[in-house]
Amino acid sequence: MSAATADRRGAAAVGAPAQRADASAWLAVIAGSLGAMMATLDISIVNSSLPTIQGEIGASGTEGTWIATAYLVAEIVIIPLSAWLERVLGLRTLLLVATILFTGFSIMCGLAANLTVMIIGRVGQGFTGGALIPTAMTIIATRLPREQQPIGNALFGVTAILGPVLGPLIGGWLTENISWHYAFFLNVPVSIVLVLLLLVTMPHQKARLGELAQADWLGIAGLALGLGGLTVVLEEGQREQWFESALIVQVSIVAAIGFVSLFAGQFLARRPVIKLKLLLDRQFGAVAVMAVVIGMMLYGTSYVIPQFLASIAGYNALQSGKIVLISGIPSLMMMPFTPLLIRYVDIRIAVGVGLAVMAISCGIDTSLTAQSAGGDFVDSQLLRGVGTIMAFLFLNQAAIASVTAEDAGDAAGLFNAMRNLGGSFALAGIAIVQDQRQWLHNRRIEETIGANSEGVQDYLAALTHALGNADAALRTLAGTIQRDALVMTFNDIFWLMTVGIVCVMPLVLLLRPLPHGQSIAMH
Repeated sequence: MSAATADRRGAAAVGAPAQRADASAWLAVIAGSLGAMMATLDISIVNSSLPTIQGEIGASGTEGTWIATAYLVAEIVIIPLSAWLERVLGLRTLLLVATILFTGFSIMCGLAANLTVMIIGRVGQGFTGGALIPTAMTIIATRLPREQQPIGNALFGVTAILGPVLGPLIGGWLTENISWHYAFFLNVPVSIVLVLLLLVTMPHQKARLGELAQADWLGIAGLALGLGGLTVVLEEGQREQWFESALIVQVSIVAAIGFVSLFAGQFLARRPVIKLKLLLDRQFGAVAVMAVVIGMMLYGTSYVIPQFLASIAGYNALQSGKIVLISGIPSLMMMPFTPLLIRYVDIRIAVGVGLAVMAISCGIDTSLTAQSAGGDFVDSQLLRGVGTIMAFLFLNQAAIASVTAEDAGDAAGLFNAMRNLGGSFALAGIAIVQDQRQWLHNRRIEETIGANSEGVQDYLAALTHALGNADAALRTLAGTIQRDALVMTFNDIFWLMTVGIVCVMPLVLLLRPLPHGQSIAMH
């Protein structure tokens, strides 16, 4: 813990006048939030452009999914390692290196002419961009006094929430109006601004390369193999028929070995690469579990809604992106008020209300029909935005308040890794549900249609007359059945999200009230 941080905490403890962060500290917080925004944006910015990118670089549909998956796998691995890298390189050096390399890998992706180069670029983006997310929380915890941290958390929370929401819209607009390449080139000017802010606002810290010799290499290797392997299994399991695939079996074994190594490092290393014992804290453990569910809802809905609109309503990438963006409107509107909410509203009430609103928003979307379009998602998206910012921002504050400043980096890494793991769980779960439930609904609909039914015969006769061909009429009927089965499957997905959120709501009772008696200094 730095002396300045210790002084701030001591002053707060004895009721001394609270210090105020200077302009340099606030610019550092802005820089951290900008880096986190850029990193989270790139998770989803390619989603709406995937069909176009696949066609231009000669990738199949299955291969193309790795353009998105490669980034997520690398990011999940690096996020928990960020605290250790910060100790080795110093915070400013780590952020500068990560930003510069992230820009280089972004240019590589934009210039990629084949799948191999694109995957290498996306892995590089994930490793370097992932370091920008938890370090933003570290800047808030170490550069702002405790009483001003809610303002920094509000800024970080809004950018972290808007990133996945803005991604499909920006990627869709660039693809439709300019070129998919600029979904990656967009990072260049943003990175230039970020580098300048870091050079001006962040103090240089001497690298402690001696940490390399004493590092928890067992834990580092275990973290990479465990989280990387688990993410690959979750992402690819359904497509590869799970453990019927030799690849999935092998990767699962690698992941298991990795997690064993990670846990061994907790006991054998002088200083574990990441402090898993933080999860044993009542408050931080509850925060981590709820972060998983928020990640499932945040990334799951931003994936499912465009899929529904594209397959059922015939929307293009840009139109779908606009609907996804609606959930970001409450984030922008509520941002000026979130520090006051954090100051005056009990965290258990705020998180409970946030989770309840999220559950209601998903519940609304369980009644979709084949005639549903973008307008049918407006109410649920607005509610989803309100619930997400209430729950996410308060949990952000709780994660920092649960630990000392010395452990802020580890806590930030765990919190963000849990959220991204939730996203992986959601995408894997969606793939499983779509495959199994669509088949089930298809069979059930077919069972209710009697071939000799007078109504069915009249319907087919009318279709045959309209299309002039009996085969075309049968194909139309089959397409209608598949469409309705798909709609029912999407309803199932939203229903499962609703149940998942409701199941974790009792965890709010494990949260401790945030410290009171601190004035919120608006800046």
